[in-house]
Amino acid sequence: MSDPDTTPPTMKKHTPYRPTDDPLTVARDLNRILAQRRSIRHFSTKPVPQELIEELVRAAGTAPSGANKQPWRFVAVSDPALKSQIRAGAEAEEREFYAHRASKRWLDDLAPLGTDSDKPFLDDAPWLIVIFKLVHDDDGGQVYYIDESVGIAAGMFLAASHLAGLATLTHTPSPMKFLCEILNRPKYERPFLLIPVGYPADDCMVPDITRKPLNEVMVVHR
Repeated sequence: MSDPDTTPPTMKKHTPYRPTDDPLTVARDLNRILAQRRSIRHFSTKPVPQELIEELVRAAGTAPSGANKQPWRFVAVSDPALKSQIRAGAEAEEREFYAHRASKRWLDDLAPLGTDSDKPFLDDAPWLIVIFKLVHDDDGGQVYYIDESVGIAAGMFLAASHLAGLATLTHTPSPMKFLCEILNRPKYERPFLLIPVGYPADDCMVPDITRKPLNEVMVVHR
């Protein structure tokens, strides 16, 4: 007679984990592709199928999270009327930011990027993805490491979008409570990030910026 299953009821069984391909080759290929990723503020109105957005959210949903609680909600908006409402709400907050909330140093740091309170990309991009963080799960249960978990999922969404040939922008009008009201979200969902997604406009230009070299962002102890 075989031994009974002694796995504790609270512990799920495990499956083998065996990464494929040569790790260094994969890492170099990924770095080469992601190095081309840029924040885009000029979008084409060319449609993006919902099926593609769903696959990108599925990719983001593979992110690690505290106790695997997955405390995120991706709200995808393509309705033009809703996008216009979101733009109006965002621009109201941005006007306050540029006129009153931002320090002179902050505005000086933003100047080379050419940003201002006008956000036409919120109308132009075919999709707006609003990522909400859940302060508790749908059943009222506790969640852990919320910001860390949602931040990782957001990063994976950005990477997946770029790998799929789409452009994105991380937009953070503050405060973002207006998104809860426009999108009719429950009180336990808090806006985390607003990401326009689509194809870049044919005449899209981006600031000529560089990334810090490896020796400025990595410290090795051997």
